[in-house]
Order: sequence, then structure tokens, then C-alpha cells
Amino acid sequence: MGVIMKHLTLILALVFGASALSGCVHKVVTVPAKVAYKTTKGVVKGTAAVAKAVIPGDSKKDDD
Repeated sequence: MGVIMKHLTLILALVFGASALSGCVHKVVTVPAKVAYKTTKGVVKGTAAVAKAVIPGDSKKDDD
């Protein structure tokens, strides 16, 4: 009975540890991905604004 209880305790500890760490792994993966997405989004918006300002002859005005 003592050996069965040790094995059961070990299995429960492993299952609990794996489920607890899965939440940490999720955070480790998603937080940097969100930061990279927001940074890239800002850079693309800035690049588009600069491109609109620099491209000659791309005016909406009509010079008649």
C-alpha cells in the first residue's frame, strides 16, 4: 500500500506541476508576441506617414 501511495503522489505532483507550468509558458509566449505586434504596427504607420510626405506629385490638390 505504501508503494502505491508514493506512485500516486508522484503522478499527482507531476500532473499538477505540468498544468501550473503550462500557464507560465503561455504567458512567456504571448506577451513578447503582443509587444512585437504593437511595435511593428507603430513602425508601419510611421513609415506610411513618411512615405506620404516624401513622395512628390502625390498631392490631392488639383492645379488647374
